[in-house]
Amino acid sequence: MISVVLAEDHETVREGLRLLVDEQADMEVVAAVGDGAGAVEQARRLKPDVIILDLTMPGMSGLAAARELRTAVPSTAVIALTRHNDPALVKELLAAGAMGYVLKQSSPTELLKAIRVAIAGNQYIDAALRERDFATTRRPRSATLKVTDREREVLRRMALGHSNKDIASALHISVRTVEVHKTNAMHRLGLRDRADLVRYAVLNGWLQDP
Repeated sequence: MISVVLAEDHETVREGLRLLVDEQADMEVVAAVGDGAGAVEQARRLKPDVIILDLTMPGMSGLAAARELRTAVPSTAVIALTRHNDPALVKELLAAGAMGYVLKQSSPTELLKAIRVAIAGNQYIDAALRERDFATTRRPRSATLKVTDREREVLRRMALGHSNKDIASALHISVRTVEVHKTNAMHRLGLRDRADLVRYAVLNGWLQDP
């Protein structure tokens, strides 16, 4: 039996995944958690064959969890399951040691294929992404680069779609100050536009409302 740990913060989705996996004659869900830290903890304890990670979970993001799992439980195959179809994210996850990248909006058979391919020691990329050019997509700079707490909060709210006026009102600063924080932080992080910003926010687990 292929032992599987699920890490997905939405309970309905998590239980649906459990049913899908447990229906397979050769697979079994051995644990299901709602955050990245829980995923790492269960993987250390159970040493499953596969762990399926959502990317945007509270606390530790799926990307951070994938990086930690590569060191903590190298025998476990990590598969990212996400709605984000950005090639830059695929590159980041594969670089972090993930063996698969599957879109939530794809057929459930994509996830099952990914599990079986990963168990065989090969990487699997969702069929909807295979024609994309991963080689030329610009990779955001490391999250270790420094931004202030205020700059981070401005960027986080921008990535969530808030306007400069809304951010200024929420943080009790002027619109001009919002623009200055945005410009300084994006320049320091090497982000060119909103697409870069949203990608960076996803990678660093920022897209969780307070």
